[in-house]
Amino acid sequence: MSSLSGIGGRLYRGETAIEFIAHRRRWYAVSAVLIAVAAISLFAQGLHLGIEFKGGSSFTVTSTNPSIDMGRQAVSDAGITSETVVQKIGNNKIRVQTGALTNAQVNAIQDSLAKKFNVQVNNIDTQSIGPSWGKEITHKALYGLLGFLLVVMAYLALAFEPKMAVAAIAAVVHDVFITVGIYALVGFDVTPATVIGFLTILGYSLYDTVVVFDKIRENTRTITSTGKVTFSQAVNHAVNQTLVRSFNTSLIALMPVASILFVGAGILGAGTLKDLSLALFIGLAIGTYSSVFIAPPILATLREREPAMQALAKRVAIRGGAAASTAAAAVSLNADVSTAGAAGSSDKSGRERGPRNQPKRKPRRR
Repeated sequence: MSSLSGIGGRLYRGETAIEFIAHRRRWYAVSAVLIAVAAISLFAQGLHLGIEFKGGSSFTVTSTNPSIDMGRQAVSDAGITSETVVQKIGNNKIRVQTGALTNAQVNAIQDSLAKKFNVQVNNIDTQSIGPSWGKEITHKALYGLLGFLLVVMAYLALAFEPKMAVAAIAAVVHDVFITVGIYALVGFDVTPATVIGFLTILGYSLYDTVVVFDKIRENTRTITSTGKVTFSQAVNHAVNQTLVRSFNTSLIALMPVASILFVGAGILGAGTLKDLSLALFIGLAIGTYSSVFIAPPILATLREREPAMQALAKRVAIRGGAAASTAAAAVSLNADVSTAGAAGSSDKSGRERGPRNQPKRKPRRR
């Protein structure tokens, strides 16, 4: 940790720096690959919507020795031929999800499961959700997401500046799309817990981005009057100053989420925890990436198009050229002084003497 704090101190003081803005095309290429994978997953496989969104019935059976094959056989014995999802939850539970069923079909599945797993019908947890209710929940989730983005954009435009709001929202959309694509790729069901996870990662991604933007605003407040660095250089310095903080915050946030995902969902088999923790884990990682590698470069690209920032870049370039010329002249002057000093020492050594050091002639006799 001491070495990490030492690196953070050097990054904050500008003694060393990582070029985030200069290599923006690399980060854009990485994001383009992730977005392409997400898009292919969405169009090829699509999202596996839970019964809360598409409607259907769910049956959860607790047994001492449950198996997926026994659950499928029970559904087949009940005469249900529609698409059925059978999952094992933990060590002693089986969950069967079907499409919309009539009351008679629900009773038939309950009787078949009770007979197959040797349990009472009252001990089977049954939930039935109509398709109209699922559509209503889907529309409300989309409306809530759209309203969230609009409110956040308005706040960032007022608190910071409109171009910062555009960059932040672009990073948020980037995070959501990649997270949804990965969700489609792994095949997890999208439930209300998943929507909660998506909204949570939106808030975290914006929080980390706002912290970086606040440092950028501090570094660029008097940038046009001083004229020492360009806007991109100031943005890059701000990202380096907040890099260690972003890393520490993300690591601390990911550790409990990883424990929930791998222990709570993987070992204990809690389905709701799995839906929530996977969205959080992917979203936190992608949100940290976007707040460092995506949002600041987008902001720098937007601001560099302004005439004031273009004029600033020219002044910095001219000043840099003048400084380089001054440094070259100083080097040349030092070289001339060194040559002159060498010549003087040669005279003192007596190795090369002028006419005054020639031997004296004897006077002629008359």
